[in-house]
Amino acid sequence: MYVTPATLSSAYCHIRIVMRIAPQKSDRLTTNTHAVSTSDGTQSRPPTGNPLSNYFQDPPALIAIMGVTGSGKTTFVNQATKSSLPVGGDLESCTSETQVSEEFILDGRRVALIDTPGFDDTNQKDTDVLKSIAVFLGEVHSAGMKLAGVIYVHRISDDRFGGLATKNFRMLKELCGENTLKNVVFMTNMWGRVTSNQGAARERQLKNRYFKAAIEKGAQLCRHDDTPESAHAILRTILRNQPVVLQIQRELIDEGKDIAQTGAGVELTREIREVIERFGRDIKELEECMLKAMKEKDEESRREFAEERRTMQEEMVKLQKESAQMQFEFDVAQSEMRMQVRKIREEYEDRVRELERREHENSLKIEDLQRSTRVLQYARSCAIM
Repeated sequence: MYVTPATLSSAYCHIRIVMRIAPQKSDRLTTNTHAVSTSDGTQSRPPTGNPLSNYFQDPPALIAIMGVTGSGKTTFVNQATKSSLPVGGDLESCTSETQVSEEFILDGRRVALIDTPGFDDTNQKDTDVLKSIAVFLGEVHSAGMKLAGVIYVHRISDDRFGGLATKNFRMLKELCGENTLKNVVFMTNMWGRVTSNQGAARERQLKNRYFKAAIEKGAQLCRHDDTPESAHAILRTILRNQPVVLQIQRELIDEGKDIAQTGAGVELTREIREVIERFGRDIKELEECMLKAMKEKDEESRREFAEERRTMQEEMVKLQKESAQMQFEFDVAQSEMRMQVRKIREEYEDRVRELERREHENSLKIEDLQRSTRVLQYARSCAIM
């Protein structure tokens, strides 16, 4: 069978994804070739033969897990996959890089979960978090794979939808885009920390206020009772949908945007820009007040206005430097991403040349075999006569 360059590119990107995310698993993937069924419909079955071969021909259903730090993302992954990834506390992050779980089988389908850090990560900047998520999702899309969906984890034990939750939710919307919200599940957990009435009231608030617009566009709200059975039920909700390309994937790969130009990149810098603009307006008002005080020879008021303006100007300069630093970090992230893409392309081209060489050798062997077969058939026909 002839192997097209597109097929090779897709297969090679599958290799890159698996080797980059979970190389420590590769030595364990050939130890057991028998699937072990469980009562909840899952199977633990390492791929046979080459540990990367299954990603060539039949990639698993990929589901991304997102949410604030300490919301229980990694715990959910462990429950669903029976893994033992390290789990942080309510405020401390243990997930600093986007990583993929060991695949497992649910209702006959191979599934792998993508565990992502939150945009309030205690160990790294938001720009690093966005780069980690964007680079991985970009590689997935380059490989020709789509995501089955996204699960956004929210603690029902939180008594309010605070600033961190709002920030992560906004980033979720920019990463996914409105057209893919039908593949998003808002999952509430930690129900054991609240009374039934408290939880129900907060759930109504989420449904009728914070998640309302997304739910109207097809997103679903589900409860998780912290059991593997509950986790699998939520995953089945995702797996019923057709896989999709997320907005961040389309922007980076199809449209060729820099990370800072994507919806997620713009959202990340939006708050800083708004504060800088507000400071600018306030400083202008203070300058007008200073001029008025000078005309009225009110020296005390003028000094007070001048001091307040100086403080605001210092804060605005600080924010401008922070914004410039964020843009610099975006540029660095984009440069690193381009280097990764260039390296993948070079290695892919080497792989194409090697496969073409092997294909040519195989063609020559087939021609030799066909000639030998024809000679043998001719000799047999002569012997019969």
